[in-house]
Amino acid sequence: MTADAKPAGNDGGMTAVVSLELLEQATDGIVVINERNEVVFFNPAAEKLWGFTESEVLGHNVSRLVPSIYRGDHDSYIDKNRKTGVGRIVGTSREVTFENKAGDYISGEMSISTAVLGPEKKRFYMAVMKGVTEESHRRKLHDLQNAVFEAISNDMLIQDVADLVCREVESFVPNTVAVLLLLDENNRLHILSGPGLPRHYASALENVVLSDADLAAVTNDLTAIGSIVWDSYSSLGISLGLHDCWASAIRSRNGRISGIFALYSRNQYKLSDWPRKIVAGCVSFCSVVIENYEAQQHISQLANYDSLTGFLNRSAIHKVIKSMIDLPGDNSFSIFMIDIDRFRDINDTLGHMNGDAFLRAIADRLKSLSQSNYILSRSGGDEFVIVMPDSNEASAVSFARSLIKGMQEPVEIAGNLLVVSLGIGISIFPENGPDGQSLLSHAESAMRRCKKEARGSFCVSSTADNRAAQDRLLLGSALRDSLARGLLNLHYQPQVDIRTGRLYGAEALSRWNHPTLGNIYPSRFIAVAEDTGQIETIGTWSLEEAVGQLVKWDGAGLHVPAVSVNLSAAHFRNRDLPALIERILREHDIQPQRLTVEITESVMMGENEDTMTGLAAIHNLGVGLSMDDFGTGYSSLSRLTRLPLTEIKIDRSFIMNLEHDANAQAVTTAVIGIGNRLKMTVVTEGVETESQLELLEGLNCDVAQGYLFARPMTPDDMLAWARQKMKITQ
Repeated sequence: MTADAKPAGNDGGMTAVVSLELLEQATDGIVVINERNEVVFFNPAAEKLWGFTESEVLGHNVSRLVPSIYRGDHDSYIDKNRKTGVGRIVGTSREVTFENKAGDYISGEMSISTAVLGPEKKRFYMAVMKGVTEESHRRKLHDLQNAVFEAISNDMLIQDVADLVCREVESFVPNTVAVLLLLDENNRLHILSGPGLPRHYASALENVVLSDADLAAVTNDLTAIGSIVWDSYSSLGISLGLHDCWASAIRSRNGRISGIFALYSRNQYKLSDWPRKIVAGCVSFCSVVIENYEAQQHISQLANYDSLTGFLNRSAIHKVIKSMIDLPGDNSFSIFMIDIDRFRDINDTLGHMNGDAFLRAIADRLKSLSQSNYILSRSGGDEFVIVMPDSNEASAVSFARSLIKGMQEPVEIAGNLLVVSLGIGISIFPENGPDGQSLLSHAESAMRRCKKEARGSFCVSSTADNRAAQDRLLLGSALRDSLARGLLNLHYQPQVDIRTGRLYGAEALSRWNHPTLGNIYPSRFIAVAEDTGQIETIGTWSLEEAVGQLVKWDGAGLHVPAVSVNLSAAHFRNRDLPALIERILREHDIQPQRLTVEITESVMMGENEDTMTGLAAIHNLGVGLSMDDFGTGYSSLSRLTRLPLTEIKIDRSFIMNLEHDANAQAVTTAVIGIGNRLKMTVVTEGVETESQLELLEGLNCDVAQGYLFARPMTPDDMLAWARQKMKITQ
């Protein structure tokens, strides 16, 4: 202490010598500097803390006692306080980390005070440094562990938790870089957190794949991982300013090596044992961080990926498409909706396990045919979606052709070679819609059109497809509401016995006049009903309404011998249909022969066991079965003979040219002849002229229906028409 420093007082013999002796013998390190920032006092406790002797420090700038990273600016911090009296450290007590003579980092609790002494009013600063014990270090780690567990319990993102660990550890040992690495299922390293790590060194680590020998060595000694993350790359590290590394492998609860925690030093001097202890102390809660990360990844996998193929699922592909639409600029992309033709046959024949194996094989084939930046999704069942970035119609068509060609090679499943046929629908952004739902709907419409018109090929979304998609979206919702509110109604078109001119029956036809959408044609809303799964509801309602109308007409004095109701193929796959019909007839007390159910050729083509059983049960009730629009599809005479039909309806397309077209006459003659020989009633639709009626009468046709007699009418108009135009047998 210089003579400038005066004693605090003389009471009790407190002299400057006594004060100086007390400071000398203090258990805490004491450093005093003068107005030139030179050390003028350095007690033995300080010598022990810093490792410098008094002679090595006295008269030298105090900056040699502060961490090397702060030495260049240290004088400016003190000068600022001298001039302004403002400082973050003076007058406070705080925990700090500093370097000793050997270059080791030492933690301590430091308080700084200042005083103006002597006749020249010179300002001195005194620092009191209390060495922090290892117990304090353990407390730091304990506090960090608690902070990590609290962050995880509060659902903080695991990436942020990992950053918290690295940031706090770097504060424990200044001038270091902390890194938390993951080891994936392929034993490849991935950096979870390590923002301070030089980019080139990070790239080197992420190319590391641990061998079986590496894993065996690390399993026996967790610190052996240092040879992998440092010894092999120390030359690169030194060139990037890294000079040492402490590392430990992280073992999960099941014993698997799941990651690595490493601490790299930028200090050229060898540090104490404290960094190694920090790394070892962090391993336990770093294991928890990694386990939570893997759990979140697993949850994300379940939420966003299809478990069978590993492709994105339906909800995830919607998010991806939305993000692509939201990209700035004039970006464009194509969506491929892919459906496997006749996949149900594979499931039914080979079983669901082999069906799943087939889907995985198809997924692998699709992935191999796609570029790395294409996005693949399994949207459900046997449907896949591929999003092709930066594409137009020409490039989309080219890719579709490559998909079809690439699928020509058979797939082997359970010893069977299966040839794959795809139906592909393509929509393009922005041409086919401003949002993901529209794009997917348009692609699906194009795919369904393709499966109907050109199996094993592709179709690009058209205006008609867009209209169909809009119908499904808008009309489907409106139709569901109208059914619930009873806004649909039935019109009836008379059927006349050609030989007697008497009323044979009436066909019930659905009509929909929406309050705001107006009159919607059956060809349009029936297609929507089929696509949106409402066709069965309409069929059930039609049966109830038509049978109930027979009762009303009977009460009004009009006897309609039979009413015909159209039902869809979906109805005939329902085993409860015969019971439904029986209940409706019983509740309205109507004889079964007064109801005829019309079936389409698609029902006949299906010809599965449930359908055939249902048709037989309906026939046994005494209800008539009519083949609607016979001859327009894939009618088979062999199937026709196996069905319990009571009636055949000749489509109007044959009648339009009946008077002038010899071929139309020949087909009509043949169908009428077949019906007569099979003892079925033959009904001809679309009769509009007297000459057509005369020709049909000459061909022994049984019943005619068409505008010649009447258009479809409301029940009341039907009653008025019958009273005016027909001779009714009461």
